[in-house]
Amino acid sequence: MASKITTLEDLYTDMLKDLYSAENQLVKALPKMAKAAQSPDLQKAFQNHLKQTEGHVDRIERIFSDMDGSPRGKKCVAMEGLVEEGSELLQEDIDPNVLDAGLIAAAQKVEHYEIASYGTVRAWAERLGKSRAVQLLQQTLDEESAANEKLTQIAESQANVEAQA
Repeated sequence: MASKITTLEDLYTDMLKDLYSAENQLVKALPKMAKAAQSPDLQKAFQNHLKQTEGHVDRIERIFSDMDGSPRGKKCVAMEGLVEEGSELLQEDIDPNVLDAGLIAAAQKVEHYEIASYGTVRAWAERLGKSRAVQLLQQTLDEESAANEKLTQIAESQANVEAQA
């Protein structure tokens, strides 16, 4: 049973648990995406983001350690849906030249979800006076934004061009 949310602190904690679940789901999904990618640049981007994602899990654990709490106990259904959508793409009869464009689209949906979520919890941490959490969350937010930019660059310079050819 979920605990009652009555304060901004409760909501902050709840969303951090949601993000912890989301990041752990991505740790499982990213290797599959990297394996499916046709472009070496896209494979490398997914592999690099996997390392970052493992760091995001670690940062959330550090935030909960500072709060003397546990990040476990919630399932991020939004990420579950986004990961499932990406998995469905891998089941399609899809031309290899088109696959990377689809993988990038799926990955960018994930990045945009994370950017929105981390921006929100970072703002709440700031409001709640949690300066160390603000720093850790901003670091993750910066990495998510950079990953999204990298995906855009690969899409525009390679994947979309090849998909159209």
